[in-house]
Parts: sequence; structure tokens; C-alpha cells
Amino acid sequence: MTRRALALTLVPATFALAACGGGSDAAAPADGKGPITVSASDTACEVARAEAPAGQIEFTVSNTGTKVNEFYVYAEGDRIMGEVENIAPGLTRTFHVEVAEPGTYETACKPGMVGKGIRSDFTVTGASAAPQTDDAKVTAATTSYARYVASQSDALLARTTEFVGLVKAGKVDEAKVLYPVARSYWERIEPVAESFGDLDPKIDGREDVVEDGMAFTGYHRLEQDLWVKGLQADSGAIADQLLADVTTIVTEAKKVEFNGLQLANGSKALLDEMATGKITGEEERYSHTDLWDFAANWDGSKSAIAALRPVLEERDAALVASYDKRAAALDALVAKHQKGDGYQLYTELTPIEVRALSDALDAVAEDVAKVAGVVANP
Repeated sequence: MTRRALALTLVPATFALAACGGGSDAAAPADGKGPITVSASDTACEVARAEAPAGQIEFTVSNTGTKVNEFYVYAEGDRIMGEVENIAPGLTRTFHVEVAEPGTYETACKPGMVGKGIRSDFTVTGASAAPQTDDAKVTAATTSYARYVASQSDALLARTTEFVGLVKAGKVDEAKVLYPVARSYWERIEPVAESFGDLDPKIDGREDVVEDGMAFTGYHRLEQDLWVKGLQADSGAIADQLLADVTTIVTEAKKVEFNGLQLANGSKALLDEMATGKITGEEERYSHTDLWDFAANWDGSKSAIAALRPVLEERDAALVASYDKRAAALDALVAKHQKGDGYQLYTELTPIEVRALSDALDAVAEDVAKVAGVVANP
């Protein structure tokens, strides 16, 4: 589900990470530019400046509390424009983002990664700003990634349609087989899918969403029905709503226009998602098909980096070499856990195997965290 981080935004409001809470402007440069610091604690979310001119902005978010934190930027209607998760206590994350359209946005820190967060307004000033790079390689990268998102979206709709049909027909065993397959397409494009307000928790929300006053619906409600409770009287209606929501997501995802920073940030967001939900076994708590999700998130992350590869090779060949080595190590570990056409259940993994996956993931994430900086500084 979406208790998470970063990413890919919609045009015209090209925004990714800002800062939360009402901090002081004392350290702001005269021109309103320069890095904006964010102090995120267990009870507060302080931002050094509550506004910035349209264009590229740098944010530095530090977790000064005791809980893992998240940071979100919302447009009207709680549409997620950008997010970053898995900010551990004592950790600082730096982001470069492009804000193309002026207006009022909302920021939120989420201590403990739950609830609606500690929110405040963030204002983008000035005239509309075009992305700061017209690099042909960056343009080619975004075009390539848009094709990837479109193809995965089409497959998501097709597989979910099949899954819903099986649920409604009461074919439990067959629905169980298709469940992780359909979700794989969702997990590959998750940062895009999460950009559309309440649609993400409706489709992908775990049972925890009831704490936020939402009904428990979507994939995970059907997962619970299939693996734990048995099909319920309303399972067919839940399946119909899932298909309707996925259809909307697919339509909207194909309208998204990307820039290079969004690819970089989205790739890191998927790694964060793997670290906070998949490697813990928290995501698929009834079916234990977490490794399907883990592998799909990893595929999506690699696809964004692959699209950016010509840019990265030109600007930081050493980073590419390091990433390739670490990515190959993670690939090998994922392959080790393949079983037939899928993967082992999470419950079949030993603690040593979980730790190995986690360590390999952390190593790759170190390199991917640097990609946005390379893209932002030609």
C-alpha cells in the first residue's frame, strides 16, 4: 500500500519533494533560492522556507525523531505529487526537484509512516518554468520510460480483468494463482499509480486504511478473502470496484509526462518501497507472495535507471559501474528464490536469506540515491 515515497508527477504541475511544517525563513537567501532544509521529528515538521520560485528546487530532509518518517507533497484533492519514505532516525535525504507551475501545494511528514501526517501549505511562486534541461538524452529517457509505463499499464488492466472474473466466478484456486501476477504490473509502476489521491489506498491499501477512516477494499481485501476468510457476500462488489479503479489508474497513467528527475526519484522510491514493505513481509500478509512484489518493484526501478543510462554514462561513469555491480548481485539473489513461474513464499525464507536480500538492496539504494543529483547537474 501507499505509506511511502517519492516520485513521478503529472503535468502541468511538475512537482516532487518539498518540506513540511512551518519553520523559520531566517536562513533564506535573498533570492529565495538555495537548498531548503526540513527537520522531521516525531511531533513536528519544520521547513526553513514555506515557498520557492518555480523551477528546480533542492530539499534536504533530516529525521530528528525516533520513528521512521515519510515526506509527501500533495496537490488539490490529496493527489500525490511527490513522496519519500524510509527516512530512518538520524538519516538525511537530499532531493533535486522541478516545480513547473506556481500555486499552493500541501506538504506532510508522517512519523511512523501512518495517518495523514503533519501538514502545511507550500507555495510555488513566479511564472511557469520549463524543465531546466533540454538534453536530448534526457528527453529520450523520458520518452522510453513513458512507453514502459504504458505497456505495464495495459498488462495491469488485462490481468486484473482476468483476476476479477475468477473471483466473481468463485474460482478460488485459480484466482490465487493469478493474484501475484496481476499485482506485479502494479508494483512495477507504483510511483506513478500512487500519484492519484485516494485511488492508491482504494486499490492497494492494507487493512490499516480503516485507521484513516477508509473502507478496506482493493487487492488486499480480496487477498484476505481468498487466503483467510473465504469469499464473502460482497467479494464480487469489491472485485468490480477494484477493476473500475484500476481502469481509471491506467487511463490517467498514460497521460503522465515525465522529466529526468522524476525517473531518478521514482527509481529510488521503488527501492524504498521494497525496504519498508516487501522485505519485511508486511505487504502480502495473507498470501505471503511478497517476493513477487519485491521482484516487480526491482524491475520497475531498473527500468527507470535503464532509460537514464545514456545520461548517467556520460556524466558519471563511475556511478554506473558501481550500480551495475551491485544490481547484478541483487539480481542473482532474486533469481535464487525463483520457484517455477514465480517465487518462494516469504514464509519459506530464512532470516539469513532475508538479511542477504536486505543488504544487497541497501547497497543498490546507495547508488540510486545519487542519480537525481547527476541528472540535476548536467
